[in-house]
Amino acid sequence: MSLDCQRCGACCHNSAQNLREGSRDWIEVADDETLARRRRGAALLVRGADDRHHMKLVDGGRCIALRGSIGTHVTCSIYGVRPRPCRRVQPGDPDCTRARAERGLV
Repeated sequence: MSLDCQRCGACCHNSAQNLREGSRDWIEVADDETLARRRRGAALLVRGADDRHHMKLVDGGRCIALRGSIGTHVTCSIYGVRPRPCRRVQPGDPDCTRARAERGLV
């Protein structure tokens, strides 16, 4: 199966497990990452309950940096400086397939 990340965007949405657990914090952004050090990054980040930076979530759990419609056409507005957890997700890996299933994109 060929997976096109620019059509999907499912991994850019808070997981069902996090939502069940009441977690509003999602993608951690380490203090040494470029995004955390940039002035523009401040508008995209929140301090979580763990006192660490996390990507802001909007519209019920969608990453603030995601543009477009999940499952149709999406882009990441910070792709070049996206956080490490975002870089780890690979097309077809367990995180990808879980996110796709949760968003009805299987």
